[in-house]
Amino acid sequence: MKNLSLILKLLLILFLILLIGSCGNSTEPAKKAQMAIINHNSASMALLSDATIEQAKSRLHIAYGHTSHGSQLTTGMEGLANWKGSMYAFNNGGTDGALDLRDSPFAGAYDLGNPDRTSWATATRNYLNANSEINVIIWSWCGQVSSATENDIDTYLSLMNGLEEDYPNVTFVYMTGHLDGSGADGNLNQRNEQIRLYCQNNKKILYDFADIESYDPDGSNNYMLLYANDACDYDSDDDSSLDANWAVNWQNAHTEGVDWYNCSSAHSQPLNANRKAYAAWNLWVTLAE
Repeated sequence: MKNLSLILKLLLILFLILLIGSCGNSTEPAKKAQMAIINHNSASMALLSDATIEQAKSRLHIAYGHTSHGSQLTTGMEGLANWKGSMYAFNNGGTDGALDLRDSPFAGAYDLGNPDRTSWATATRNYLNANSEINVIIWSWCGQVSSATENDIDTYLSLMNGLEEDYPNVTFVYMTGHLDGSGADGNLNQRNEQIRLYCQNNKKILYDFADIESYDPDGSNNYMLLYANDACDYDSDDDSSLDANWAVNWQNAHTEGVDWYNCSSAHSQPLNANRKAYAAWNLWVTLAE
């Protein structure tokens, strides 16, 4: 009986050792942000609240690489803060209650296609290795999606996926390229569709730059189908000329300082940057959930 009791005690100790060991060596991956597609449906302040904005500011440390077209997000965000107040402020480091958004902090690359189509990935690794607090990486294109081949976009997607695997605690935001007036059948839209399909099939986070600038706030027309370009010019009467501008038309029909705000918007109109800023804040709020 004593031997049986001793054996049971030894078995219990062995079980506890195995249990503790299995917990300490868990291979469960770090929690990842769920798939999110940020598009023209996200370009609204109505979706935001003070509580969710404060949560994003408390949880996120963002590094954003871009050149002129990508600056529409940040100049739009600056204009929004000027219009609506410090609730929407951001700066490098997140001081004074602002969102920690480091604007173009990378060395060795400017955007997803400059100086080439791969340097941004090395620049990202170098920055993350030196700044372990960063938990969101976002890069934008300039005009390079317009001339990209299918293989070029595959390279982009592969590099992004490799970064996600090597930095599992960082959320990487994919992006489409800006409109160029080539319409639904143009190479730009085909390559953007390639990015969208990959993100949908693989549950990625996508900031759909092109889709955001394809719609005015009323959302009744897809201006990409009417050959809209990055300046918001489009063909209103199907005569193969860009004879109207959806952003200017909407601004003229609405009140500045009430329905929209003036701000810098590289290559485009203030309303475009307004919508990029609203969508950006909805992205930050989504990532902080």
